[in-house]
Amino acid sequence: MRMGNVTILGINGHIGHHAAKAFVAAGYAVKGFGRSNRPPVDGVVFHQGDAGSVADLSAVIEGADIVVNALNLPYDKWDKGRAEAQLATVITAMGESGKTLLYPGNIYNYAASERRITPSSAQHPQTSRGAIRVRQEEMLAAAAKAGKFQVLIIRAGDFYGPGSQGDWYDQAIMMSIGKDKVYRLADTGIGHAWAYLPDLGRAFAKVGAERNSLAMFENFHFAGHYVTHGALMEAILAAAPHPLKVAPMPWLAMQAMGLFNGPIREIIKMRYLWNNPMELADPRLDALLGADFGTPFETAIAATVAPFLAR
Repeated sequence: MRMGNVTILGINGHIGHHAAKAFVAAGYAVKGFGRSNRPPVDGVVFHQGDAGSVADLSAVIEGADIVVNALNLPYDKWDKGRAEAQLATVITAMGESGKTLLYPGNIYNYAASERRITPSSAQHPQTSRGAIRVRQEEMLAAAAKAGKFQVLIIRAGDFYGPGSQGDWYDQAIMMSIGKDKVYRLADTGIGHAWAYLPDLGRAFAKVGAERNSLAMFENFHFAGHYVTHGALMEAILAAAPHPLKVAPMPWLAMQAMGLFNGPIREIIKMRYLWNNPMELADPRLDALLGADFGTPFETAIAATVAPFLAR
């Protein structure tokens, strides 16, 4: 028996890809929307379209019970109102449909001084990028409170997982694995919030399944794996078949590169996230997901670094 119909906007992104897999596994009929179908997800019907077109979005959303908004702009293209405009197009396409919109939140909404961040924590963004995320969530809250459609935000830490590209493993931690070197992004004793993508995808499917028992606007925090940078290095070394050298991330060199590279320049501005132990917590979501929901940290790390170690 089909659980319902789901449309994934941004099927090729980190969240879109893994949410699609999870919804298929949970028994939903799933449509994927994007510019291209790479890599294809088994069981997903792909629809090519333009995320800037209300008509394209409306067509693929039609018939869906749940819409996952996994659309995102390049990291250095959020400013000048572009991020808000992209979301406004989705909101327009959703209309007054009464459907459920699942939205991936992040930690940018909170100040560096926050240590244990719950759904009730006050949002005080540290950067202009964080202020953009706050404005986007305010747009969604306004639509939900007006009764147009349900909005369920699932906030998570930094993504990681096997086969993932364009993330901190691909572009930083494992970038010198050919020289048997891995990079530590901050001091060993500082904690950091991570979200293993297969687990996060399943969390989206689980929250979606519970939508009828939830309010029109909900903000959930996915705890994921909160571990120190030292523990992360130990897990990577344990997964490696041969010795690796751990080196501190060359942030000064990255700052120099940022003078000529927009995405790197924007990444540097978010360095505070690595130097401050900001933990996501939500006992309510933990109870909804159930005991022993997540993949053990060491298992998740081993799966993530295996493709790099095999090169």
